[in-house]
Amino acid sequence: MNRNINRNRTGKPATGQKRTTGKREGKSRMPVKDLKGGYPARPVKGTTGRKETKEGFGRTEGSLAGKKKVIRLKSRSEPMAIKKAPNYRNKLTKTSSPGEMRLNRFIANAGICSRRDADKYIAAGLVSVNGKIVTELGVKVKMSDDIRFDGRRLNAEKKVYLLLNKPKDFVTTTEDPHADRTVMDLVKDACEERIYPVGRLDKSTTGVLLFTNDGELSDKLTHPSHRIKKIYQVTLDKPLTKNHLVQIADGIELDDGPIAADAISYIDQTAKNEIGIEIHSGRNRIVRRMFEHLGYRVRKLDRVFFAGLTKKSLPRGKWRFLSNKEVQFLKMK
Repeated sequence: MNRNINRNRTGKPATGQKRTTGKREGKSRMPVKDLKGGYPARPVKGTTGRKETKEGFGRTEGSLAGKKKVIRLKSRSEPMAIKKAPNYRNKLTKTSSPGEMRLNRFIANAGICSRRDADKYIAAGLVSVNGKIVTELGVKVKMSDDIRFDGRRLNAEKKVYLLLNKPKDFVTTTEDPHADRTVMDLVKDACEERIYPVGRLDKSTTGVLLFTNDGELSDKLTHPSHRIKKIYQVTLDKPLTKNHLVQIADGIELDDGPIAADAISYIDQTAKNEIGIEIHSGRNRIVRRMFEHLGYRVRKLDRVFFAGLTKKSLPRGKWRFLSNKEVQFLKMK
């Protein structure tokens, strides 16, 4: 192949001619000095070959030519400056001074009634603070104030929740001069606070009975709109017919209005005189009257369930305090 080069007999290029490699000529790969007389630094792999300065990014100084850029990382042993998130809780402004509370809450804590009902009593002029009648809502009081409801001084006590397995022949009331024994006789040494029963169980009925001084919770558990679940075990004087069981489930008409069981079934499928019935109504002697309306006499009536509470491991006539978990469960209803 003719490369257009004059060669002598030895095969070497003639004097004054350059040897070519056949490669395409291009720009020289040799670095060119910059204006300051230095060479630009080679970029480290993964970098742009630029140097960060206060003014921004610029080319490397000539004095650093040919040197690799070294990046120093902090070791784990060196403390790192972590900026904490601002604590806004400490900056919240308090709406009331320490030891103060609203008047309606004070009345509810005293076990008189709920906060909503307390507002009604305040507006009616039945509440006084330090000798002065208060009718304005939202008034704040201190624990040391003399607060009276209908002339009686109130004391905002701590909340107490107690469960009793009520025995027979005890009247469910706080005061009854005609009763030989009341449920208060069974819990009189339980606590210093003044507690009272939530709802009623008649003298012959046994089972779960709740006591508290929490007026707001008491109203909540006894109001029919909340449909608090109650389960009774009934023992009749004779077997309950299938037809009557269906009637109780569908609803019957009593003197004070219609009533129906939420659920009903036989406990003893053979004798069929032991019945389990679930109901949410709080009308007086409602379970007994339902069966009496159909011609049955209730021999035994035992409440085994009330608002999620049972008498499990609690002997008849004994009581226990509710756990914090049970109290929170009741307040969620």
